[in-house]
Amino acid sequence: MTASAPRRALLAAALAAVTAATAAATVSGTAEAAGSGPKRPKAPEGAEGAERGEGGEGAEGGGPGASGAVAGPTVDNRFWFAHQDWRAGTHHGTTAVPGSRPALGIRTPAGRTQYADPHTGKKSTWEYASWTSPVHRSAVPATEVVASWNARTPAGTWLQTELRGTYTDGTATPWYVMGRWASSDADIRRTSVDGQTDGRSTVWTDTLALDDPAKGLRLRDWQLRLTLYRRPGSGVAGPLVWLAGAMASDVPDRFTVPASRPGPARELKVPRYSQETHVGQYPEYDNGGEAWCSPTSSQMIIEYWGRRAAPADLAWVRPEYADPQVCHAARSTYDHAYKGCGNWPFNAAYAATYPDLAAVVTRLASLTDLETLVRSGIPAITSQSFREGELTGAGYGTAGHLMTVIGFTAAGDVIANDPNSPTNAAVRRVYRRREWENVWLRTKRHNASGKVVSGTGGICYLYVPVRPTPAQIAALRAVRVL
Repeated sequence: MTASAPRRALLAAALAAVTAATAAATVSGTAEAAGSGPKRPKAPEGAEGAERGEGGEGAEGGGPGASGAVAGPTVDNRFWFAHQDWRAGTHHGTTAVPGSRPALGIRTPAGRTQYADPHTGKKSTWEYASWTSPVHRSAVPATEVVASWNARTPAGTWLQTELRGTYTDGTATPWYVMGRWASSDADIRRTSVDGQTDGRSTVWTDTLALDDPAKGLRLRDWQLRLTLYRRPGSGVAGPLVWLAGAMASDVPDRFTVPASRPGPARELKVPRYSQETHVGQYPEYDNGGEAWCSPTSSQMIIEYWGRRAAPADLAWVRPEYADPQVCHAARSTYDHAYKGCGNWPFNAAYAATYPDLAAVVTRLASLTDLETLVRSGIPAITSQSFREGELTGAGYGTAGHLMTVIGFTAAGDVIANDPNSPTNAAVRRVYRRREWENVWLRTKRHNASGKVVSGTGGICYLYVPVRPTPAQIAALRAVRVL
């Protein structure tokens, strides 16, 4: 689990699509006592009420015993990925790049700028070009918005993703930085940006969240701005962005959710990796393996789809360490401002660096949705938080933890690869359906001290091939990811 402490308060997630030949589709814990944590928006040290298990911390309403039955859609997603998508919007030196996987790239730099990396103190000059998306009117007036992107950043390149929203009163947010990202840490340090607020909304690591949803204010629409950077005179073409967009959500407060009816049994053969076997390794990345639930889970699904880290990418790992690809995943997802490996879009972006994988963060509405994905062959990485004893067989409590759902038993119980296990062999767990469903989907809970804190609200990462099977496309559409 994790012991990355100062984490946050609300969240939401994003999903997406990318296609095949002519059109396409894609998608896409930190312990209270011990744990492995996903990231959460930054909150005052020790403020567990701001933990980022996710569910709309700060969205008042509901209370102990509230069922949280939802009367309408709570999530809206919009992602750009097709050639016509990249031709739309406003270009300042960027262009739509055709191909089997259409992309946004640099045509002619719009200018030069200096970037002073706050984590190295190094100041460098970069050429840049930018693209601003069309305004997307959300079907769900939102309390939270999370951006996702899939990109290739060769040496000497990086990108910045920004998001601006319009409130339901007609006023606008500033342009918020949602991430400065590169697949490598050689040129810049991958980072979120702290301290961004206009007094009504705030960026918590990777989530734009309204400060006081109880007052009724919502985000009506939003747009993205992508800025692509490359070293002047390097001869490098620059980054290529294959997919970008965001998910907007407004999930009501709920301490419990209605029980779902089990579907058919299925179990996927997903590799098993334990984060605990990496305890003490590379503590510069979120205190070592004990906090690596997110990258460990990401690596499981990357390898489920048959992708592997290249030997050159693992050469830096000490030869005596088992499963060096997990160390590589931790380094490749580390957020130097958040000081953790649980930045959700950074995990999705890392997964998408592997050939023909698309990845997003999203929120699902029910356990039935998750069953639909698993039946089509798509596992999911889920975020949940719970007290010790609330999830029978776990043996720990957590303020936020990622695990990989790989199947369901004939009785409907959840089969999960839980990285908070002592060995790889012990990673496969079976959790009671009703318990697991509630700890994953609720947005409010009581921690071990009896304090009301946030729950996860159905957060998950989805990683799929850019050309899913027809059955997988149908499943992604059924759960409203496509």
